Amino acid sequence: MKPLEGITVLEFSQFMAGPSAGLKLADLGARVIKIERPVQGEGCRQIALKNLFLDGSSLVFHTVNRDKESYAANLKDLEDLERVKKLIAQADVMTHNFRPGVMEKIGLDYDTAKHINPKLIYATVTGYGTTGPWAKKPGQDLLIQCMSGLANLTGNKEDNPTPVGVAVSDLITGTHLVQGIIASLIRKEKTGKGALVEVSLLESTLDFQFEVITTYLNDGNKQPVRAKQGSAHAYLGAPYGIYKTKDGYLSLAMGDLSKLGQVLQCEPLAEYSNSESWFTERDVIMDILRSFLVKETTSHWLEILEQEGIWCSDVYDYKTLLNHDAYKVLQWDQKLSLLSGEEVHTTRCPIRINDKRIFASKPAPRVGQHTEDIIKEFNL
Repeated sequence: MKPLEGITVLEFSQFMAGPSAGLKLADLGARVIKIERPVQGEGCRQIALKNLFLDGSSLVFHTVNRDKESYAANLKDLEDLERVKKLIAQADVMTHNFRPGVMEKIGLDYDTAKHINPKLIYATVTGYGTTGPWAKKPGQDLLIQCMSGLANLTGNKEDNPTPVGVAVSDLITGTHLVQGIIASLIRKEKTGKGALVEVSLLESTLDFQFEVITTYLNDGNKQPVRAKQGSAHAYLGAPYGIYKTKDGYLSLAMGDLSKLGQVLQCEPLAEYSNSESWFTERDVIMDILRSFLVKETTSHWLEILEQEGIWCSDVYDYKTLLNHDAYKVLQWDQKLSLLSGEEVHTTRCPIRINDKRIFASKPAPRVGQHTEDIIKEFNL
């Protein structure tokens, strides 16, 4: 039995942040029912990565909506709305990511939902919170990365602002939403009371940067400065970063530069025995390492460094990683058959319970696939 079996979640959320939370809840056993517009469904069905579609919906929709059901309803239609309210009365959780004011106009705001079901966990995602000058701005991952300062932490010193190449703001926000929902479900078991859970893309992305922002606040408000080349952290000194080798790349994490110089037999590093210089002279030191490490292969350096306990690694692309034994032992991917006869090849839940991996039992639904069954089951 999965931990959240018996919990019913109504997902009014669209695109990535809210639905990614629903995905985690579904993976953990919750019954997640997507409330979608008739025919078109939710917006993510039409947002394609590389124009890839399966069974009429985008591949990205399939990746984030497995193990869910679809209930089609026109929330502007009074009869459909009344049915949805009856469904809310029997649910444990509902999520949405409409802009502030939208659910109030529809008549499904928190106060209304709380009146319908006092034990309901009502969980919302906004872009920037519900008040303030940005409250009505579109909340989208790239925009949030750029407005939160995150885009100024990635890349090299002279690069333009560089966002992360995955929907990191959406996904960390979805994770925070799950944390708030589960905490509120535990509280409900103790008190019998529901709760309003609120997260925003901006606050979650700021929290994602808490170590950097904390450093900024405690370091005289000095702007973080990216390394000249190859470092993934603006506030860490040498050797932290990625280096070209004779046949590929090598990553070096934080560590004792003096020991590294001795292990590599790189004499120029001996000049930098003061650990303070590892940051103040970071670019110079990294240039020394770049000119030294490029002379031999990645495997040559790994053999030397790993046996001395130096934190280092190869730098893999997906082809190399997905064919490595270390990846295969994880049993990380899974294949789900669609009604169309097509197959979606995706990843599994990263959580293990009692040493058991969690795999999906069903693919993402078609729009309204379960509407009639849900009407009968919940007596709507």
